[in-house]
Amino acid sequence: MPTTAPPTSNVSALFDTYVATFATHDVDAIVALHSPGTQFWLHNGEQPIHGRSAVRDAFAALFAQWPEMGFDIHRVIIGDRHWVLDWALTAVLTGPDGDRRPIRFDCLDVVTLDENGLVERKDTFIDLPQAQAAITAASAAGSRGHS
Repeated sequence: MPTTAPPTSNVSALFDTYVATFATHDVDAIVALHSPGTQFWLHNGEQPIHGRSAVRDAFAALFAQWPEMGFDIHRVIIGDRHWVLDWALTAVLTGPDGDRRPIRFDCLDVVTLDENGLVERKDTFIDLPQAQAAITAASAAGSRGHS
């Protein structure tokens, strides 16, 4: 029996809900928007993870590592069962000296939905050279003048 794709308007509404939920860092609420067999792949040299529990753990670790993580949306492209999100990760790093330094780098998400309108796959691509430069610059800012 063929499945029907959720209308684009429903995809747009789910996107809005997902982004608002992600901003709260509530991992249980985020994972509730994922299918049971969901896959998350942070393209940083590691392998994809599968299942709600593993995705929950990955997001919890992400928010623990980046407690002030936020994002700025550049653009979003909505399709029948997917969205592509062009965004920038924003965060604040605290150096050993206690100085707080904002960082920012670009990312791209490709998200596909299952027939029930739940996230079945989320791929996040990071501009790794930009991320490394931002983190290095933030770290160097704290070491200047501290000998």
